[in-house]
Amino acid sequence: MYQKMIHRIFGYGKQSISLDDIESIAKVLNSDLISQGPKINEFETAICEYTGAKYCIVVANATAALHLSMIALDVKSGDEVITTPLTFMASANCISYVGGTVKFADIEPETANIDVKEIKNRLTTKTKALIPVHFAGQSCDMSAIGSLAKARGISVVEDASHAIGSDYNGAKVGSCAHSDATVFSFHPVKNMTTGEGGAITTNSKELYEKLLLLRSHGMVKNDPQLTDVHGKWFYEMHRPGFNYRMTDLQAALGLSQLKRIDKFKEKRRGIVSLYKKILAEDSRISFLVEKNYSNACFHLCPALIDFENLKIDKKKFFNDLWEAGLHLQVHYIPVHWFAYYRNLGFCKGDFPNAEKYYEKTISLPLYPDLSDSDVEYIAETFVKVLDNA
Repeated sequence: MYQKMIHRIFGYGKQSISLDDIESIAKVLNSDLISQGPKINEFETAICEYTGAKYCIVVANATAALHLSMIALDVKSGDEVITTPLTFMASANCISYVGGTVKFADIEPETANIDVKEIKNRLTTKTKALIPVHFAGQSCDMSAIGSLAKARGISVVEDASHAIGSDYNGAKVGSCAHSDATVFSFHPVKNMTTGEGGAITTNSKELYEKLLLLRSHGMVKNDPQLTDVHGKWFYEMHRPGFNYRMTDLQAALGLSQLKRIDKFKEKRRGIVSLYKKILAEDSRISFLVEKNYSNACFHLCPALIDFENLKIDKKKFFNDLWEAGLHLQVHYIPVHWFAYYRNLGFCKGDFPNAEKYYEKTISLPLYPDLSDSDVEYIAETFVKVLDNA
């Protein structure tokens, strides 16, 4: 039906790779160390300089970062951790990995971020930590969340998988001004990429040292107290850890990409603004609100449509978009709807704002290599398909 409209295929997200990126990887390939070499430390230092955090640990992916954060904060069986139901499943699964109890707090409909009032309603004496997720790139209200947590002695891990490059109240997300740690993702569809990869920033030396140990098998190497006695080859293990290391190849790409993050941000914000401008007159389509404390490096551009009131079949509409060359995605299926969480007692209807949001949302393409003419074509195609829905 829509084949004549197709110029080319547009996905919802895509990496932007430059010649400098490729050359940075090639240099590492020609060096002696391609895994745990000097680029790891360089990348970690660059992230600290960019975010303003004191410490950084780069890891294999953001899921690993979340997992290590829960272990380092000593979340265990009997502890409750509150997060949002509107996120990728890793934000909740990391709690289960360590035996903690997952609790959800509903979202603000206008931002899709976790609602501080809902967090308050779910606090108990067992609450050990909070994992606010900066949805689509916009920071949660971290001042309010941080104050709430501090008053009760609760740890906070910001899941900023969507938000490298974003600002909150004039400070970079990742500065950890209101949290114990911040987690980033460098998956190819995110704001910058290392292929796969993640990072944790923190201002706590104690937390940093725990994370450093856990990242690589719990192994201690190059400790003079050990090597002077046993030999330079000797290493020790103080606690079981994981192989969650990043390679130098990835770190080199990350260093190159980080140099462009502010340009990526400018482009991403421009694309979101252009979508809003083109679609402003179509009352069927709306967008999330950006709060005055936010200056987001947008990862997603969700278009919101009240399919139920318009009597439009979302599944058919979505399939028609794919036929028209718009290979989009829905972010996200509420986590409490998955079988694992239903088996824990969660039910449809538990978090109505997240569920209503899911029913309305479809993410438009958003990545730096989109031209203005691409955005115009995508918006026009989106509306044409909607007209025929």
